[in-house]
Amino acid sequence: MSEPMTLPHTPSLRLDGRTALVTGASKGLGLAAACALAQAGARVILVARDPAALEDAVAGLIAAGHAAELLALDVTDTAAVREALSGRRVDILVNNAGTNRPKPVGEISEADYAAVMDINVRAAYFLAQTVIPSMPAGGSIINMSSQMGHVGAANRSLYCASKSAVEGMTRAMAVELGSRGIRVNSICPTFIETPMTQPFFEQPGFREAVLAKIPLGRLGQIEDIMGPVAFLASDAAALITGSALMVDGGWTAQ
Repeated sequence: MSEPMTLPHTPSLRLDGRTALVTGASKGLGLAAACALAQAGARVILVARDPAALEDAVAGLIAAGHAAELLALDVTDTAAVREALSGRRVDILVNNAGTNRPKPVGEISEADYAAVMDINVRAAYFLAQTVIPSMPAGGSIINMSSQMGHVGAANRSLYCASKSAVEGMTRAMAVELGSRGIRVNSICPTFIETPMTQPFFEQPGFREAVLAKIPLGRLGQIEDIMGPVAFLASDAAALITGSALMVDGGWTAQ
């Protein structure tokens, strides 16, 4: 009788012993990402500007048996970011903090441009720059991008520009950091039902127009990004870098 075949084993999706930092983590996609990473075993640092909201989120995670702490910080304040995080080991970074000011191209002001680019692009870039020196091999940077980094839409020229920049930054950092064993990827959701998107869906016809573009026929829920976040952070994604993971119900496949 021959020896039993040695079968391959799926790499672990567990994140025990790793520290994850998530920005914009007091609600919405950021809180969902923090929960996903915590449930996979990571110690999570939740970053946002609102200390009270962060305290509630961290208390909930701790009550559920997870390791979590808060860091009240404005990620657009690069000096404060460097002071708070420089030299601190971070295994997983989720650049989730973001904003949007949807307007016709002719109505975008310089203040709009600065606000969107500052948080969506500049803050993400310099936060990554801050944590990279102490990030070990096997580290994972996940940039929360958007399907709008790959397609265009009316009244979204500024948002599309910012997310296209995130996509370029993701690919270039992946190439540069590959030799150090650090992976850099983006997640590109479609419209997710969150407090930030709720006002859009209150506009007449907006929900119907969005659903008509999604082959799966539904809006995203925050749970839809939790699996992708945990996967890209884990050893199961060890050969994935410089990629954009579409979580868009098929929007960009058309």
